[in-house]
Amino acid sequence: MKGKIEILVERCKGCGYCVTACPVGLISMSSHFNQNGFFPAQTEKTEKCTGCAICANMCPEVAIEVYQLTLNPPNNKKRAPRASKKP
Repeated sequence: MKGKIEILVERCKGCGYCVTACPVGLISMSSHFNQNGFFPAQTEKTEKCTGCAICANMCPEVAIEVYQLTLNPPNNKKRAPRASKKP
């Protein structure tokens, strides 16, 4: 499964919990302040995201949204009915 995360920069208070929690290391702290004066989290190498949502679960400010993307959408074609065997 593939994932995508969005960090709500203005809600983030820069605690860094998401940085340490991310198992693939795609979150880091920004070197720029947000409007509230915090260094918010930012994403790097987003193609590595697995959609595990550990970062969102760790975030005390609920500043991270995680989306799980399916790589192979299900096939909507219906199978033809099987021929019944008559004795």
